[in-house]
Amino acid sequence: MAESGVSALTPTPRAPVSHPSLARAEQFVWRTARVLEQRLFAYHFRGGDAAHVETALDAYRNEDGGYGHALEPDLRGPASGPAHTARALRVLDAVGRCGGQRVERMCRFLTSASTPDGALPAGSGDTGAPAGPAGGAPAGELLATGPVVGLLHRNEVWHAWLFRATDFCWRAIGALEHSHPYEVEAAVAFLDSAPDRPRAEAAADRLGRLVREQRLAVLDPDDLGTQPVPPGYAPREHHFPHDYARHPHSLARAWFTDAEMSRSLDFLAAAQEDDGGWPLRRARRAPAPALEARPAVTLEALRTLRAYGRALG
Repeated sequence: MAESGVSALTPTPRAPVSHPSLARAEQFVWRTARVLEQRLFAYHFRGGDAAHVETALDAYRNEDGGYGHALEPDLRGPASGPAHTARALRVLDAVGRCGGQRVERMCRFLTSASTPDGALPAGSGDTGAPAGPAGGAPAGELLATGPVVGLLHRNEVWHAWLFRATDFCWRAIGALEHSHPYEVEAAVAFLDSAPDRPRAEAAADRLGRLVREQRLAVLDPDDLGTQPVPPGYAPREHHFPHDYARHPHSLARAWFTDAEMSRSLDFLAAAQEDDGGWPLRRARRAPAPALEARPAVTLEALRTLRAYGRALG
């Protein structure tokens, strides 16, 4: 089975390593991160136990099988929501625990939260109101659905909801004529794990041409001033080749030359701030969510750099 671009596409070594940038990032995580991100850092970079990650994640789980309680920092409130549950799936995937009864219950929640065509609504879960089936619910979107479906396929999870959700993703990607970076990332997350590999490769090739034609990736970080950001994005919310291809095995890696990817990774490595963490490039809704989000962004940066064999120093 092909594997997803949402997290590392193949297992990466977790042996402890000591480089200056990693040491500074570690101190940043210990000073600022929630227990969950601390446990994830320990798992990925200090040989920590996956069971400790699962225990930390349990604090966000609700009786309906979904996740809430600001697991996704930008969305507050205790109620289960698709975005929180998607993050929970990413955590489980990252530690090799995406399966079993826990994921079966998550799929039941996702079924209850989906629209009639099997898609998940984006942007729900930030008011504390419980997510529910379509009626007054927003329309389903590839942005919310693609990463979840990709993760489940990556881990060979099968559930009745997946059939409708997979069909939705194929239709949504096939209909894309204009897009924006986060939607493209969601499409890649699906395509990297979709069971029909020839169809996924063809769709990814078309999507890559769209990304370049619509200038959705910064190919020269030294020329940021001339690079537009999509409507509604924050002024610095640019996207780079490494944002689409977080691992060299991603289908999106073929969209960029070696030189373009190298410049992108150079930019990512240089973005580490004085406190040891990586910055948020998206809009900050409030101070607390921004503080909670940075450790996860830092972990993602470290994992991407390691996936490409970059020394963390």
